Amino acid sequence: MLLLAIDTSGPAVTAALSDGTAVLAAVHHDDPRRHAELLAPAIQTVLAEAGRSRTDLTDVVVGVGPGPFTGLRVGVVTARVLGAALGVAVHGVCSLDALAAAAPAGLAAFLVATDARRREVHWARYERDAAGLAVRVDGPHVSLPADVAAQLPTGGLPAGALPVVGLPVVGLPVVGRGAALYPAALGGPVPGAPLDVDGAALARLAAAALAAAPGSALAGVLLPPDPLYLRRPDAVEPGARKRVLT
Repeated sequence: MLLLAIDTSGPAVTAALSDGTAVLAAVHHDDPRRHAELLAPAIQTVLAEAGRSRTDLTDVVVGVGPGPFTGLRVGVVTARVLGAALGVAVHGVCSLDALAAAAPAGLAAFLVATDARRREVHWARYERDAAGLAVRVDGPHVSLPADVAAQLPTGGLPAGALPVVGLPVVGLPVVGRGAALYPAALGGPVPGAPLDVDGAALARLAAAALAAAPGSALAGVLLPPDPLYLRRPDAVEPGARKRVLT
C-alpha cells in the first residue's frame, strides 16, 4: 500500500504519504488563500521525501469536509483527478473525523468544531469505544457557536465526559479551530489538540480504515470522495422573468 492523504477543508493545506504501517512524509501549510497554489507542490514534496513516484500510489484519500466551498473543492477535485489519471481508488474521510482521531486519548467524549465562516462552526460529537476509537455519534452540523449547547443531550454522557478541561458552556471539551475562534461559546480548544486537520493523522486513520474488517466502525470512516456541504448554495437559478408588457 502507498496511500496519499490530502485535506483542504480548512485554512490549512496538508498532505501525507503512508505505506499502511507508518507515515513516510508529511507537509502542512497554514495559508487559507493559496490552497490551489500549495496543494500540488505539497504532494510533490511528500513523494520526493519518501523517494516514491505518483505511479507507486495505490490509494488517494481526501478530507471531504464539511468546509467552505472554495477551499474544499481544491482537495476533492485534485484527489479525483489523481485517481482517474493513475487508475487508483479514491476515498473520502469526514475532516472532523480526522481531527477527532488526533484528539488526546484521555478524552472520553468531546466535540470537534471548525470554522464554517459566516460566524458559524461545523461541529460533531464523539465518544470513544472500547478499543479507544473516537466514534462520531452526532453530526456533522453547521450552527452558530452559541446554539451548539442547545443541540447537545442534557444527560447520559459517558463517564469522563467532564475532565479538567471540561467546558462550562457546552459541558464537553472541544477540539479544533472553532473553539479557538469562539471561546465565549465553546470554552476554548483542548490544550495540545490540533486546530486543523493534520495530513499525517488523516493518513493513519485512512490506512487503519482500509485494513479494518468490513462493517466495523473503523471501516465506516471511509466515504465516497464527494464534498460534504452543509449549506445550500448561495447561487440559485433565476426565476421566470417578469412580464413588462400587457
